[in-house]
Amino acid sequence: MKFQARKNIPEPLLSDSLLAGFAGELSRREAAAAAAAGRLTGNAGTLAGAMTDFEFFGLHRSSDQWIFREYAPHARQLILAGDFSDWQLDEKFSLKNCGNGIWEGIFPADTFSHLMHYKLFLRSSGGDGWRIPSYADYVVQDEESKLFSAVVWEPAEPYVFQWDAPARCAPLIYESHIGMAQESMEVGSYRQFAGNILPEIARKGYNTVQLMGIMEHPYYGSFGYHVSNFFAVSSRFGTPDDFKYLVDEAHRLGLRVIIDLIHSHAVKNVAEGLAEIDGERTTYFHAGPGGEHPAWDSLCFDYGKEHVLRFLLSNCRYFLEKYHIDGYRFDGVTSMLYSHHGLNHCFVNYNDYFDCSVDSDALVYLTLANRVIHEFSPEAVTIAEDVSGMPGLASTGGIGFDYRLAMGVTDMWFKLLDIPDGQWDMFQLYGELINRRQDERSISYVECHDQAIVGGQSAFFRMTQAEIYYNMHKNSGNAAIGRAVALHKMMRLATAAAAGHGYLNFMGNEFGHPEWIDLPREGNNWSMEHARRQWSLEKDENLRFGELSAFDRDLLNLVGGRKFYDAVVQTVRIDNSAKVIAFERGGYWFFFNFHPEKSYTDYEVEVLRGSYGTVLDSDSMEYGGFARRHSGQRYFSMERSSGEVISLYLPCRTALVLKREHIVDAAE
Repeated sequence: MKFQARKNIPEPLLSDSLLAGFAGELSRREAAAAAAAGRLTGNAGTLAGAMTDFEFFGLHRSSDQWIFREYAPHARQLILAGDFSDWQLDEKFSLKNCGNGIWEGIFPADTFSHLMHYKLFLRSSGGDGWRIPSYADYVVQDEESKLFSAVVWEPAEPYVFQWDAPARCAPLIYESHIGMAQESMEVGSYRQFAGNILPEIARKGYNTVQLMGIMEHPYYGSFGYHVSNFFAVSSRFGTPDDFKYLVDEAHRLGLRVIIDLIHSHAVKNVAEGLAEIDGERTTYFHAGPGGEHPAWDSLCFDYGKEHVLRFLLSNCRYFLEKYHIDGYRFDGVTSMLYSHHGLNHCFVNYNDYFDCSVDSDALVYLTLANRVIHEFSPEAVTIAEDVSGMPGLASTGGIGFDYRLAMGVTDMWFKLLDIPDGQWDMFQLYGELINRRQDERSISYVECHDQAIVGGQSAFFRMTQAEIYYNMHKNSGNAAIGRAVALHKMMRLATAAAAGHGYLNFMGNEFGHPEWIDLPREGNNWSMEHARRQWSLEKDENLRFGELSAFDRDLLNLVGGRKFYDAVVQTVRIDNSAKVIAFERGGYWFFFNFHPEKSYTDYEVEVLRGSYGTVLDSDSMEYGGFARRHSGQRYFSMERSSGEVISLYLPCRTALVLKREHIVDAAE
């Protein structure tokens, strides 16, 4: 299959009149991606079919021998050492320089066996030292020395997948971290997550689990965002087969699995990662200041190099093929797209998307990554973490992501939490909820892990502060708790109902998990106190956390309908003085009264003629409300001079969802 640049920009992009002046640059970007794909494939076959470098490099067993290969163009000598050589530098395990940066060793079948540890010893003009092979597929840390080694993973009975992935659908994502998913103060495992957490996620109504920190990283406190070994699942949670079991079990439960893909940067560690794999920093990364991320203390890939493209693109295919995952959340896309990494930069007009700050090589890489993923697995999902709003990011014919995270929504909510809710601007609130490019698909959320990470707090804890420790029992009557419970439900319903094409939540936040997230590190005396999820709070019938969880389950049941996100949000009423928002979507009518004190009787809102049944009432007792409306109440439209209206009782800080049932006949 030969990739060709489109002579005309796809219609979805041209529907934005502001892009008309940039048609030439959009065409150039298409041509650059097509040219790169042609170079990588030799203009033959599919791009996904060509991205199998993980089958060539690394350690592999054939019927009667082992073959090891490494890409190290600046190395003078490479020697394999490990359990098989008593960790001695034996010349018989020295690799042969085959040219073009490729080193190779061929060894007898009895040289390596399952669970043997090994490393590379490098000699180069940049210095000598131990390295982890770049394509190592299993890496472990020694408990005593704290040093990492690659491990031969060749079980006699490898794991066999039993379940197919569920069909692709509008994603309702439960963002999770394996290590901190248990309540006990210990690092959780893949098997524990599969047995204890996955059934709960399915019960709650989510259809997709997003996993942080899966790719191997030397420092646990990095949350998995400083990756060292891109082809290895983190051994601190278990073995490769344990992770396969987790994915298989998720599929059995009807859950799709996506993982965070960290191709925006890499850890600086020399002994564990790619930093100086062959003695030179620039083999995989940019030279000079551009090679170091100023905010993340990490290294930035040079996407203009062919071997870097092949490494990362084959990594995209690898997890789909080997672990049967269902897609990726690409981390740090804004950082990749611009030389300024989006730091201290406001994107105020379209020139910001087409000026000299755009990293054209990174843009090409992201376009090719999406092609590889969707060619290999058409059902796979790709999600871009981008705050800039780059046009075409998640558009047909653009860069190719299926979804973009609507990061402005969570920013809005947390800014609003800094001011009294009586001063909230309904136009600003609603405007941000529906603020998205018409040619793109997006996923909204109130909060992910970012908001509660060290230095932050979960939204619920931010509203309750210390009161959460003393007044979360059901009969407390505490005003701060009451406000937080009410707004927690309204914020999530408004976000999920008005979202473009999907919804996300970080584990535990659906029931108002308290405090913040903090993995063990020197700064907290290696404490696990905030590196866990306190599920018992949700289960305690004397506390109010379970009420929030019950509401979350029912709102997901509403928006999780097969066609809900296919419908367009239709604005009905924005009443800033009354703090009321009303909109319709797919036959469901949503009414929000954000006023902290005023309740409205006989509040008339324009609707279509018909009768309306109650679908969801945030004020219901089961959700920790006051039951100020009659349960299951039905409403009938009335004719006014301005048209059909419905008269509602809207208590303060509540949300109501109605479903249009049928048209009222005039005789009725």
